[in-house]
Amino acid sequence: MGQKPNVPPEVRARIEAFKRIREQEKMIEENMKKIKYKIAILSGKGGVGKSFVTASLAFALSYLGKKVGVLDADIYGPSMPKMMGVQEQHILATGEGRLIPVTAPLGVKVVSIGLMLPAEDVPVIWRGAMTTSAIREMLAYTDWGELDYLLVDLPPGTGDEQLTIVQLIKDMTGAIIVTIPSDVSRLVVAKAINFCRKLNLNIIGIIENMSYFVCPDGSKHYIFGEGAGRRIAEQYNIPFLGEIPIDPRISRANDAGEPFFVKYPDTPAARAILSLAQALIERLEEGNEERNNENKEK
Repeated sequence: MGQKPNVPPEVRARIEAFKRIREQEKMIEENMKKIKYKIAILSGKGGVGKSFVTASLAFALSYLGKKVGVLDADIYGPSMPKMMGVQEQHILATGEGRLIPVTAPLGVKVVSIGLMLPAEDVPVIWRGAMTTSAIREMLAYTDWGELDYLLVDLPPGTGDEQLTIVQLIKDMTGAIIVTIPSDVSRLVVAKAINFCRKLNLNIIGIIENMSYFVCPDGSKHYIFGEGAGRRIAEQYNIPFLGEIPIDPRISRANDAGEPFFVKYPDTPAARAILSLAQALIERLEEGNEERNNENKEK
């Protein structure tokens, strides 16, 4: 009878860590089976209102009768809790270690590192490996239940968080890229597009935020330029999903932690968001039905 090899403690620790990661990846796979559509919301740069678009789309989809969850994957600058009006709540855990999402207006489920910190002004000071681990654990241990849509709000750029999400959610439906109508944004949007294509991530389309301002007399003013989002979509042969106009109340609502779509449902911006949500449902769900019918005919 041969003796068991004497495995050094540091090697044993690495083996256990690898096993734990594989277990978490299997848990993520099982969790994602209960969610019909998984959508990453990204932008090439900050300041384009991506998180506002994520929150607003989530509320609009829920308003249209869908079960919706939002994962705030911006570990260093989580803004979803305030934008969705849940900044005073905290995520709870069950005895089995499962995370219970907080519930925002219209029944949207939300998970964010910002809901796990003792105060809003506490920074997360982690290296990349810790960020990756945190995202993997949120995906593995969150009890989303059955959802129609999971929107993942990604930080700007194409780094650790973006790679981690795309690699862990293996059946990701696709990505929505948010931009503003300035020509300056074209280069950074191009990087986001190429990021998706290199990772074989389907691009659902481009949304242009802050497209124009509507005066009380009904006239439109293109403050940041006109049509850049549409031109980018045409250049890269990507669907252009639509425009969201500027409304000063958006900033005030965000600062107050009051969801804009819920507070001002009859504004042009809220109606544009609702139209975007309806278009998204048609593009994904009706397109899926058509593909299923084609497969049955074959």
